[in-house]
Amino acid sequence: MGGRPTRRTAILVALVAVVVAVGAGVAALILGRPGTDGTASAAPPLTTTTVKRTDLSDSRSLGGTLGFGPERVVKGTGEGIVTRLPKVGDTVARGKPLYWVDDQPVPVFFGDVPIFRTLDKPGLVGSDVRVVSDNLAALGYQTGTRPTRAKDGARIPAGQSLLTDTLVAAIKKWQQALDRQPTGRIEVGQVVVLPGPVRVSAVKAVPGDPAAGELVAVTEKVKLVTVAVEATEVGSIRVGATVAITLPDTTESPGRVASISHTVDGGGPESGAGQASPPKVNVLVTPARAADVAKLDAAAVQVAFTANTRRNVLAVPVGALVALREGGHALQLPDGGLVAVETGMFSRGLVEVTGDGVTEGLTVVTAA
Repeated sequence: MGGRPTRRTAILVALVAVVVAVGAGVAALILGRPGTDGTASAAPPLTTTTVKRTDLSDSRSLGGTLGFGPERVVKGTGEGIVTRLPKVGDTVARGKPLYWVDDQPVPVFFGDVPIFRTLDKPGLVGSDVRVVSDNLAALGYQTGTRPTRAKDGARIPAGQSLLTDTLVAAIKKWQQALDRQPTGRIEVGQVVVLPGPVRVSAVKAVPGDPAAGELVAVTEKVKLVTVAVEATEVGSIRVGATVAITLPDTTESPGRVASISHTVDGGGPESGAGQASPPKVNVLVTPARAADVAKLDAAAVQVAFTANTRRNVLAVPVGALVALREGGHALQLPDGGLVAVETGMFSRGLVEVTGDGVTEGLTVVTAA
């Protein structure tokens, strides 16, 4: 049985030789590496941090447009011919004329209700009377006490006022100051009611046009940032809340939420996209430092809204969290021990942590 090796036996011997050679080469490479000469290599140094006490804010940044806010078109009413119009950029305050009809100034009152009828008879009750009373009082005229009941004894609803003899006398004095006939009556079209001080952004008529039509467009007097917020998310924003405005040069300027629109825009198919765009609500933000935006007429900015703030909490970098196999998280101590924690708010790379043994200044391991 001791004949010549077969062809199959020769192939097997060759394969074994190759495997042995490769194994020897790999072993030589491994043994030739630093720290693999039979002794364990030195463990890399741990990166540690400490548990700190701080304030965390849940904020989100949205794009906005710096300008003078949305335009509002002012329409004239009543009869007459427009004889004079303001210029773009003019600002108008309470009691000052916005335009002229038949050479008579049409001054601005502040309020939410237009003068919708002739006010000439003492005893009239309404929200338009309240607008006249509030504005004349603000202009320094003596409007008298505000009755709570009408002449027939009925209680005057909130937001309305009674046209009294004293108020009629104040109207006459105001008319004299405007070089008008002191009739004591205010007719539709003689006053334009706006929400507040305005800046003329566009002139839509020319002298000679009928007064009953679009005359000018106005905006807020001060610069604002308009932010379109999805209607489902606007509930977390509050009027008066402080925000941070990031300007085009990356500097940050403080601001305040001035108003939130009650009108929802969008919600229909986007042009050419075939998808429904989410409905949005305009949020107006007032810069707190006018000098920061004085040189910008219009610009794209970012506005950071703070929805929630956690003050004086313990926090660590997110990289310090260790996910446990059984669920939850822990912090690893330098000696390898683990401290179980409950996580709270996440903000700017930090996470709020609480748990037994978690104290301010505790040293823990974190990702490099």
